Amino acid sequence: MKLPPLKLGEKIAEVPIVQGAMGVGVSLSKLAAAVANAGGVGVISAVQIGFEEPDFETNNAEANENALRKHIRKARELSPKGIIGVNLMVAINNYTEMAKAAVEEKIDLIVSGAGLPKDLPEIVQGTKTKIAPIVSSGKAAALITKLWDKRFNYIPDLVVVEGPEAGGHLGFSVEDLNATPKPQLDKIVEDVIDALKPFEEKHNKKIPVIAAGGVFDGKDIAKYLEIGAAGVQMATRFVATEECDADIRYKETYVQSQQQDIQLVKSPVGMPGRAIHNDFLKKLEKSNIPVTKCYNCLKPCEPKNTPYCISTALINAVKGNVQEGLIFSGTNAYRIDKIVSVKELMAQLVEETKKALA
Repeated sequence: MKLPPLKLGEKIAEVPIVQGAMGVGVSLSKLAAAVANAGGVGVISAVQIGFEEPDFETNNAEANENALRKHIRKARELSPKGIIGVNLMVAINNYTEMAKAAVEEKIDLIVSGAGLPKDLPEIVQGTKTKIAPIVSSGKAAALITKLWDKRFNYIPDLVVVEGPEAGGHLGFSVEDLNATPKPQLDKIVEDVIDALKPFEEKHNKKIPVIAAGGVFDGKDIAKYLEIGAAGVQMATRFVATEECDADIRYKETYVQSQQQDIQLVKSPVGMPGRAIHNDFLKKLEKSNIPVTKCYNCLKPCEPKNTPYCISTALINAVKGNVQEGLIFSGTNAYRIDKIVSVKELMAQLVEETKKALA
């Protein structure tokens, strides 16, 4: 049997897996292209993507835009027929400029979370670029879809539903994440599917719903396909791949992690996050880490009051300075025991899913 393909307008991903974006620099052109070549949707993380540009410190916005264009072009060179997306956090200060740059580079898909991408349909108007909001509830899915429908007569091409087991920034309160029982992704996915039905009927268009957060193996993928999701988004599994753009020491941190190492952390963005415990987080537990350089990257961040600079922490980690950096991860990172190729991982996930569905 074949898995149901993920349809994104006129483009089709033969494997219904979207590779989750991981920043800073963990998922760039190399990883995204490898996933796209293996039949999935590869996604470049745009947050502080210009960290290796020579003018990153002096001209942050331009460095990020130039790097975004470079990585989209590089991913397209490596995967001329694959589906390549870019993830843009609404919370970044130059969101509109970065989105316009991605569209000019003919990106296939823009995925946006960390806020409501209210004007995104206007940016992609008249182009082939598809757009997908990230939501954490049926209410949020209905809100952004109703807004786009009313203002632009446009509904999402895809909706990513991120549950409480995801890595990085989470769209839940600390109270929700520590609750017993905590919110369940399968229930949220069902709520989102129901919330989108009136818009699908109005526009006579299917909105694929993607389940994200804690999806680890083929059993998980089969579970969400069976309840009506069009596919899944996975990020954590792709860190421990040869093609992941992070330093090898970053990848090894995942392989070496234990279940108790993965914890919730406070973020300058104002959202809780999930990361692997290390020396950096031990320091943060005792006191704030002073900001020596502000990149003016995030709207909610105030350098005087922030507990640490998230850009510096993430850049340190991706470059291999793992004890002085922030290592975001999903709940299941500790279950990873080796580094494999993307091709090998995708093949394994497909076979596991087929077996589970059968």
